[in-house]
Order: sequence, then structure tokens, then C-alpha cells
Amino acid sequence: MLSTLWPLGIKLLIFSPVIAHSPADQLRMPALCLMQAEAEDAQTHRRVLAFSSVVVDPLDTMAAATVGTMIRDGYGGPDTCHALYCALPRAEFTGMSILLTEFEDRYPPGVVTVDVNSPGMLGFH
Repeated sequence: MLSTLWPLGIKLLIFSPVIAHSPADQLRMPALCLMQAEAEDAQTHRRVLAFSSVVVDPLDTMAAATVGTMIRDGYGGPDTCHALYCALPRAEFTGMSILLTEFEDRYPPGVVTVDVNSPGMLGFH
């Protein structure tokens, strides 16, 4: 399972005792989402990066150009567009990406999103 974390949705995830169920599970955090989360809440990076299953997706050259185009085309701000970019199919992962967020309405149709506040999302009912 590959999931991409959106910054404000992280607030619930960082308090979850179990994020990944197997060593193969990863939660990918787009670098610009981590930046936005840290700007809104000091020390968020420490809580997020403390989990071994969290991997930060960097904003490399191709990502920067693509994210810039997505922003210009009106898909959202830098953090939202970087999350969308990170959810695109990639060579190292052939499964389906799921964006965990509190703001499902910020993403275009066709993007798989899950509200982190959904009952049972974090094992609570």
C-alpha cells in the first residue's frame, strides 16, 4: 500500500499507534506537504518522521516543473499539487496511490482520496 499524506490530515495520523501493518507498507509524505505542515504547527516534522514507515518524497527537478505547471493550471497550492504529483503512477510502485486527507474536495475527479476522519480509519470506531 502506498499512501500520500496531506499535511492537515497528518494531525490524526501522528497519534495513531500503528501506521503501517507490514514492512512493505509505506506512507509517502510530499516534501511540500511536510513544509506546509511545519509552517502551520511547529515540530510536526519530528512527530511525522519518527515513524519508520514514513518516506518523504523530494521535490526534484521534474517534480518542480510538473508541480509548477499544476499550480499554474489551477489544481491548488504547492502542497496540494505536490501530493497530486506524488500520487501519479511511478516505476518503483505498481499499485494504487491513495491520498489521506481532511480535504477530499481539493482534489480533481479521478484521484482516490480517503478522509482521515472517517470512522475506523485509524482503528477507532
